Formats: sequence, C-alpha cells, structure tokens
Amino acid sequence: MPISPMDEFLAHQTPETFDHVATSDRNFYDRYYFNLHASSDEIFLVTGMGQYPNLEVIDGFVTISHGDRQYTVRASRELGGDRLDTSVGPFTVEVIEGLKTLRLTCEPNEWGLAFDLVWRGATPALEEPVTFSRRGARVTMHTSRYAQVGCWEGTLEVASQHYDVTPDRWHGARDHSWGVRPVGEPEAPGIGIKPYLSGEFGFFHNWMPMQFDDHMIKVSIDEDADGNRMVEEAVRIYNVGDDRPGEQLGRPEVAIDYIPGTREMARAEVTFSDGPSITNTPLRTVFLKAGSGYFYDEEWGHGAYRGPLEVQGLVHDIGSPAERRDIADLCETLCRFDLETGQVGYGMHENMCLGTHHPTGFHTPDAAAP
Repeated sequence: MPISPMDEFLAHQTPETFDHVATSDRNFYDRYYFNLHASSDEIFLVTGMGQYPNLEVIDGFVTISHGDRQYTVRASRELGGDRLDTSVGPFTVEVIEGLKTLRLTCEPNEWGLAFDLVWRGATPALEEPVTFSRRGARVTMHTSRYAQVGCWEGTLEVASQHYDVTPDRWHGARDHSWGVRPVGEPEAPGIGIKPYLSGEFGFFHNWMPMQFDDHMIKVSIDEDADGNRMVEEAVRIYNVGDDRPGEQLGRPEVAIDYIPGTREMARAEVTFSDGPSITNTPLRTVFLKAGSGYFYDEEWGHGAYRGPLEVQGLVHDIGSPAERRDIADLCETLCRFDLETGQVGYGMHENMCLGTHHPTGFHTPDAAAP
C-alpha cells in the first residue's frame, strides 16, 4: 500500500510505512473505549472504536442502558489507507490533546441516538501491566493498555430524551488498548478446542476503574478456571495537579454475590493486602454481548468485514433476568463504591465469568448462582 498521512509524523517504529503494523497476525487491533454516567442509576453509556489493520476494517459502536431497554447503534467500514481518519458512519473520535482531552460525536440518525461530548481526564493516564497469554503454541493475547477516569461535557440524545452533560456530575472512564487479541470472524480452533470440550475452560475477569473526588482506584483481576492469576493490579492514582505519588495497594481480592440463577452481580466486596476494603453496589448494567461487537455472531463482531460501509441500530429489553439471560456474559456494571474510610465514588465494575471457575463454585460451564 502507499504512504499515508501518518507517515508524515516522526513516529515510525519499523522500516515499513504506517499502513503495515509490526506483526502480520490477523488479530492485531487498536481500540478506544469510553463510558459515561450521571453518578446515579439513571443512564449508563458505553462507546468505542477500533481499527484492525490486517483485516482492513474500522468499526465503532455506542450502547446505552436507559429505562428497561438497551439501545445500540453500530457501524463498520473498510479501513482504507488513512489511519488518522477515526470516523465510521455517524461516529467520530477526535484527539484534542493526547492523554487529556478528546471529542466524541455520534451524528443524529434514524435510531434517535446522538451525542456531542468532550472528555477531560481527571487523573493521569495509567499504563496497565502488559497482558500476555498463549493457548498451546499460539499467542492469543499480547496487549498494552492505559486507563483514565474523568468528566464529560456536551449533549446526549436517547429514547426521545435530551441530556445536558455537565462535568459536575457526568463522569466516567476510558481506556486505549492495542496489540493482539481475538478479533474478526472466528478462526477454526483446532486443538485449542480441547479445554472447551472437557469443560475445563474458564475465564474470570474483573476490571474496575473507580472514581473518587481526588483519586482513582484501579483494580484488575483475571483468573483461569482454577483461580490462577494471569493479570493482577491494584493502584491508587491521584488527580492531575496533586503531587502525591501513586500507591500500590497490594494483592486485590474480589468476592461477588450473584443474582440467584444467574452470573449477574448483585454486590461485591473488594479487599487489598495493603489498602482499604470497598463495597460495590450495582446501579445499572450495559450488556456488551447485546450487539456491541465484543462477542461475534452471524451479524456483527469487532473487525468482521461488513462491506464498504454498514450502519445498524438495535434495541434489547433488559428489564428482567429472563430477558437478559442470553446477553449477560460481559457485564459493564455501573457501581457506587463505598470505601471503608467513608469516601463514596462511582465507576464501573466490568465483570465476566465464562465457563468454569472453581473458586466461585461454578464447577461446570453452565453453573449458575444458587
């Protein structure tokens, strides 16, 4: 492919032009993620955009939990040669000041979901530990990520309601991750299917950016079926302008109470070997399996080719556990966080327990809470 506008910058890291990434692995990706809430149970929005250079696709989505419904708009197009073009269908992401300020827009569309929002980071962007895993000989995950909490300002339309978004109470979190993880149309698993056939595949995932008045507490825990840790992080980061250094909080633990008959979180308790305990009270959940692209289906998936341009809208009823049964896998759960010191914060507890997880008592892939 020819040179592109990115090649103008003094930022090359390989002998290739920018349209070629350093690996030919089909699963290379580069993705933004954002969430937004009003520090209450009223509404929860999740949006994102990803590029997949070796699949030559860019896609974006927004999904909003509002009332008893979840509203989604999603778009996909051919990537083309300009990776600086971070627009797809109605969506645009604009970097105003790197690691600090971004503007996100979703133009008005036939599904009545639109926004024009500016993000401002409250804390410095936190670089997370690199994630690396293999399944047999194949590298399945090799990613870098940074995370940040902050405030929003702008306007939002959903379900015929207009919201003036102001930074005093409209907060949220974002991340930017890149590297190798499964994307696009699924590959044939080969011998990698053995753990699934035996029922011994498990993935217990918790990712928690918690926003308090003057700091963020960031917790990550990933475990396999037997509770072996692949990822672990627990750190306190103070707001921009506060000179206090970040604090490591030691080994994190999370105990989740589930809604009976499901794997949906009813409440959780987070503890640390060197920090205060935190009670997580769920307020509202976005179910990312419901059309966002994080789970591939015959209609959609991150990085899946859908032609030169495709834009779609969806609505899911989420008022009862029965209505949520088929989509409650990867849960973006907006929570109130109560520190034992008395401080109160808000943010997300991203939680997923797929397959078997013996420490939780899910001894079979289809087990649910009693």
